[in-house]
Amino acid sequence: MAMPLHYLPLLIAFLLSNSHFILCTVTYDRKAILINAQRRILFSGSIHYPRSTPQMWEDLIHKAKNGGLDVVETYVFWNVHEPYPGIYNFEGRYDLVRFIKTIQRAGLYAHLRIGPYVCAEWNFGGFPVWLKYVPGISFRTDNEAFKKAMQGFTEKIVALMKSENLFQSQGGPIILAQIENEYGTESKLFGAAGHNYMTWAANMAVGLQTGVPWVMCKEEDAPDPVINTCNGFYCDAFSPNKPYKPTMWTEAWTGWFSEFGGPLHQRPVQDLAFAVARFIQRGGSLVNYYMYHGGTNFGRTAGGPFITTSYDYDAPIDEYGLLRQPKYGHLKELHKAIKMCEPTLVSADPIVTSLGDYQQAHVYSSESGGCAAFLSNYDTKSFERVLFNNRHYNLPPWSISILPDCRNAVFNTAKVGVQTSQMGMLPTESTTLSWESYFEDISALDDSSMMTSPGLLEQINVTRDTSDYLWYITR
Repeated sequence: MAMPLHYLPLLIAFLLSNSHFILCTVTYDRKAILINAQRRILFSGSIHYPRSTPQMWEDLIHKAKNGGLDVVETYVFWNVHEPYPGIYNFEGRYDLVRFIKTIQRAGLYAHLRIGPYVCAEWNFGGFPVWLKYVPGISFRTDNEAFKKAMQGFTEKIVALMKSENLFQSQGGPIILAQIENEYGTESKLFGAAGHNYMTWAANMAVGLQTGVPWVMCKEEDAPDPVINTCNGFYCDAFSPNKPYKPTMWTEAWTGWFSEFGGPLHQRPVQDLAFAVARFIQRGGSLVNYYMYHGGTNFGRTAGGPFITTSYDYDAPIDEYGLLRQPKYGHLKELHKAIKMCEPTLVSADPIVTSLGDYQQAHVYSSESGGCAAFLSNYDTKSFERVLFNNRHYNLPPWSISILPDCRNAVFNTAKVGVQTSQMGMLPTESTTLSWESYFEDISALDDSSMMTSPGLLEQINVTRDTSDYLWYITR
């Protein structure tokens, strides 16, 4: 039956009022990610839900938002979610749905890096140990046993997110997803089998129909429509593998992880801000800080032989959830300055002119009359006074000034106006602190439980990663 015409305005009004349910599209072009057909410059930060507690999540995410972020990014850790084949755990620190919904309530987007190999200085790279004992398996290559297990977990996570309407295409916060992780080097080592596996993984992920783009970091030959992205301390020289894909930086390293007996690695915020501004001035449209909050490797989750319990990473929010100044505040000012330029940056390409031997201007001019400029000094030692648009500007060494109107410099990456944090540790009378101890009962062991070997044993094969201890008796 035809609908009476006088109902049409009511229908249109209903659709418009509920557009956040039906018009949630995420696409991309060569300039940027488009959310509901609007190009965006996006700032993102890595916060790993298992490296903090659920009680911390809301505070961490609100601090990320107040710091000028648009997106919270996290890996998905296979070994904590599927500790045994087909047995799943999404409780407590592993409550992924609760974490994503906390991001949504804060009004931020989410980037879900499923992997499911994540590296991340995490035990076994995120692989569950039982995977090692699947007959005929070979990890991260064109191997049927591995692909079956990997696809099963990826489908499980995607189905869980869909069931809670968490993809942007459903009105949720997830605007991006990642499959595999930094596979490019491995792919070359495996040769044809590596390329076949990578292509299979990309096609498998796209086939899950999440309604959002998929990315592969450090994967030069990522097939369409998957976007290849950059990880590193600097990514200004990076270009995607096709001219119609946006330039995205999935890991801008804020510091580095700590090792037992090693130094605490720190990255000056002036250098980090310079790297980000340089990436944006050359057409970059998404920057994710790795880490924005590093957190803690609880229990036995730290990967590698020497990674410490702390995963602080010299991040803008420290291991305990406190703001690390001036890093947090200086990056916040950087984000504010770039957001002032956003409409012009996403609608034009830069014109680059020389201002000196090591000085440049990147100028964006839009058809609507907008103008934004980045004035760069790549000299690492000398202050330079440059002439731009009949005005003089003083540029510190290794710095970039941002001019949202091509006249007034509102931010310079080397000029920090935020006070350094002054923190002191005080004793407390709190009675809420408690210790946990773990006992491994060896009194029940008898000779029948012993095993003999002519040499040292591979520990994971013996303990199945349930213990850090292996007791040897030798005669």
